[in-house]
Amino acid sequence: MSLSQSTITTVKATAGAVSQNAEAITTKMYEILFSQHPELKELFKDADPDQHKKLASAVGAYAANIDNLDVLSKAVEKMAQSHVRTHVKPEHYPMVGTAILGAIKEVLGDAATDEILDAWKEAYFFLADILIAREKELYAS
Repeated sequence: MSLSQSTITTVKATAGAVSQNAEAITTKMYEILFSQHPELKELFKDADPDQHKKLASAVGAYAANIDNLDVLSKAVEKMAQSHVRTHVKPEHYPMVGTAILGAIKEVLGDAATDEILDAWKEAYFFLADILIAREKELYAS
């Protein structure tokens, strides 16, 4: 599976706007996530206080390199290992996806068109599939 060219183009085109607002987006994402799924707070009980900043940085790096994901292989591996340590499961990804897309829409407002949200949705779930596959390997070992 690979990302569509239109998604790559749209994510690259919006990377600047998302990166400029990344901390606001990730802060809002956690608010949405925990209000909709308070049980997920347990996964973050040992997270650094600046977890939203780390996620913001990761979102920016992903957007900037969406057409060259090999650059992110070490970061993806580190993220997968962290997810295994904190017991992230495949079923958590749709919850986070809904929260992050809602946060993008809320923070960017009308600038977050359906086309942009669809591209970010495809990009998010593409990365989620990569992480889920790697985490499955790590859980098995």
